[in-house]
Amino acid sequence: MAKGACWWTQKGKQVRLRKAKRTLKKGSRLQLFYDEQVLARTPETPELLEDKSRYSVWYKPHGLLSQGSQWGDHCSLLRLVEQRLNRPCFLVHRLDADAAGLMLIAHDGKAAAALSQCLSGREMTKIYRARVEGKLVSENRLIDAPIDGKEARSWVSAVSGDTVEVRIETGRKHQIRKHLAGIGHPIIGDRLYGNQARAPLQLVAVALTFDCPLTRRRVELTLPESLHSLTDDVAPANHRSD
Repeated sequence: MAKGACWWTQKGKQVRLRKAKRTLKKGSRLQLFYDEQVLARTPETPELLEDKSRYSVWYKPHGLLSQGSQWGDHCSLLRLVEQRLNRPCFLVHRLDADAAGLMLIAHDGKAAAALSQCLSGREMTKIYRARVEGKLVSENRLIDAPIDGKEARSWVSAVSGDTVEVRIETGRKHQIRKHLAGIGHPIIGDRLYGNQARAPLQLVAVALTFDCPLTRRRVELTLPESLHSLTDDVAPANHRSD
């Protein structure tokens, strides 16, 4: 229950059952999702970067889920923030569990809706850093290969060595991972679209810039260099270069 793997359904409403204090009525349904490995996991610790009252800014480390599943949520950013701040928490965007970086958590429904709309459009600039296989020589290169039949646009620039910076205009699932793999430079540590490596996925969300729909002010968020967490001493399984 404490780890979010028990669900209670009554009159069609399904919620997590946290404590054994509910009075069960006729027609109530309990579901227990037990996975010993999932429940035994110890979550990484997120870092609070800014508390802006109606929303907060966090660093999500590699391996931490954005939100939980039916099998539990004790290893999710959303649940950990809820416990730490003791406030309502709403997810407004996602970041792959294997990736790390900046995430926003809203603390009321209206803030969640406004920020979600801002994130889903092209009103927010989202910048990532990634280490890729091989040396990609590029300066503001546009990759516009559709994903799942939908428009997807990423701009890629080389930073140094095998590190690149990616700015995305759209937010398709695994967009950066698919786009970089599609041009022959998968992200190091990408088990889905690249080769195995002894490192977490080398992808970090490093900057968010947007006009805040709540305050009507420009917001520029940058991840501290100490949290960029791109591993320099791990090589990918294969090497290639343009």
